[in-house]
Amino acid sequence: MKKILSVLLSAAMMLTLCTGCGGNTRADTGSSAADAGSNNGAGTGTEKHIKVVLKTLASEYWAYVAKGCKQAGQDLGVAVDVLGASSETVYDEQLNIIDTTLSTGECDAIVIAPLQADSVASQIANIDLPVIAIDTNVESDKVLSFVGFDNEQMAAMGGAAAVNAAKAAGWIEIKAIGIAGVQGDSTSESRMAGYRKGIEESGGVYLADETQYADGVSDKAVTSMEAIVQTHPEGVAIIVANNDDMAIGAARAAASYPAYKDTIFLGCGGNVAALDAILQGNETMTVAVDGYDVGYLGVKAAVEALDGAELEKFIASEAAIVTAENAEEHKAFVEKKQNG
Repeated sequence: MKKILSVLLSAAMMLTLCTGCGGNTRADTGSSAADAGSNNGAGTGTEKHIKVVLKTLASEYWAYVAKGCKQAGQDLGVAVDVLGASSETVYDEQLNIIDTTLSTGECDAIVIAPLQADSVASQIANIDLPVIAIDTNVESDKVLSFVGFDNEQMAAMGGAAAVNAAKAAGWIEIKAIGIAGVQGDSTSESRMAGYRKGIEESGGVYLADETQYADGVSDKAVTSMEAIVQTHPEGVAIIVANNDDMAIGAARAAASYPAYKDTIFLGCGGNVAALDAILQGNETMTVAVDGYDVGYLGVKAAVEALDGAELEKFIASEAAIVTAENAEEHKAFVEKKQNG
């Protein structure tokens, strides 16, 4: 009898062990499937898959946006792939990325920061999946929500702050010239319009006919600034730029001209490089936007749409004026998000 009980006990133990082995194998397989479905690896093999197509990944600002997108994926348990063109002027490259993304059918929703909004509107006209626009809106009934900034309003805030800074720096005749991004880009044009509004309402003169276009890059802003110096050897009170890279490039180009030593160089973005430039005196001020927040909220909106929620048509992210007085504090805020 004891021998029989011993045999039965041994058999039971073997069955328990085998059952445990089988359970562990299934768990490992499920984990591997989830990892294969996403560069960020969160969730299960049946998780939602969201593709994000940014204007580019070749800048600190857009890397910051990408970070927010990926963090949202991790927090919300969805797979997120972030793609982008090699620069903000290679429109066809981004359109090809979007076309490939849509044709493969490998995502449940798409988040787009368009280089050419009209072309993107045509691309998505007949698709049947949620679309979220970030940074720059796309006029299309397929876009469920736009996540971004009121570019004109925030630039107007920056323009007014620049006039006050110019007065404090001793300028009597307050003239301003803009260095815009890509000609025709809606974000850049809105920011230039906002700068003009804020400057003129605060008593400055915005020389709209002298606007320079530098395609969003520092090197071309240097060339633009050199042209401005040639036209205005007496100096200009304010130079406003569509982004911080161009503002820094313009300030660098003007550094050897005494007439520009008190010029206010205003950018937009507020990334770490810009904040360092402000602290070092290589840029005067910036309209700081939270690109991380825009990326995060864009992915979050896509997830909510997939869950059946009705979205607000415009999801706003706030902006703030950063100068040498508060740049350290703002830098700590940005770095905490980047490193979190």
